[in-house]
Amino acid sequence: MKHWFSLAIALIPLCSFAQGNQSLTVDNSEPLSRVAAAQGEALEIAIRHEPALLAAFANWGERRVPLVRDQDRWLTVIGVDLDAAPGEHALVIERDFGVAGTRNETKRVIVAAKQFPTTELTVEPGFVDLSPENQERAARESRQIAAIYATLTPEQYWREPFQVPIPGTTGGRNFGHRRIFNGQPRNPHSGADLRAATGVAIHAANRGRVVLAEDLFFSGNAVFLDHGLGVYSVYLHLSEILAEPGEMIEKGATLGLAGATGRVTGPHLHWGVRVLDARVDPFSLLDLGSN
Repeated sequence: MKHWFSLAIALIPLCSFAQGNQSLTVDNSEPLSRVAAAQGEALEIAIRHEPALLAAFANWGERRVPLVRDQDRWLTVIGVDLDAAPGEHALVIERDFGVAGTRNETKRVIVAAKQFPTTELTVEPGFVDLSPENQERAARESRQIAAIYATLTPEQYWREPFQVPIPGTTGGRNFGHRRIFNGQPRNPHSGADLRAATGVAIHAANRGRVVLAEDLFFSGNAVFLDHGLGVYSVYLHLSEILAEPGEMIEKGATLGLAGATGRVTGPHLHWGVRVLDARVDPFSLLDLGSN
């Protein structure tokens, strides 16, 4: 459980909770000016409620995400992409007091470089040297997915901590790994691969709306959930899809069955998370909302 104090503002690296490290909190006597974060981490932002405060927003990069009211505080989430440039990044907290005007406060997020290994894989040649038809299909699906991640739902759908889609799993493999398929470099791995035999039930990591449930060229049978506030989780390479587009899924509901569809070397679950389109380790969300 997170312990919250009387905060001017707190930025909490959620990976630290998953690893059992101490969280970062700041009290009113020592306002926070900067926080360190690693590539591929999610950060939860909390500010104290003030009289007449009507709304609050976090401006991170080119995205502006609302904070949601939770009793005496306001909360939201941002993500540090796994390829974010190391160094100082500005986070602007915007408070709206209505007729009394707005107040902005800039915090510095110091992004530390993280070393990701390189993984070499052998897959079916057709998934590396694409035919013209498959090139067109992959490009079309890429645009479809980009449009999903560009959509920011201002509502927070989840109210409980996130969980691993396969109960009992304590860790994943390959997040951020630089991949070489059949000798050709490709994009880094943007999710965590969880061991799963074909047919194992895959559960929703949290409450969310199904925004995509279909067979994709590289991802195979895929389910995408919108959790609100720019947080998306994805479940790839399923042998069977058991969710419908537009459906509101509760935490723990079965989304499908593990499999080996798409570009894979064997059955497993690719579990990925995007936060404001930043590729983050999904395990960095496990303590989100546990207060």
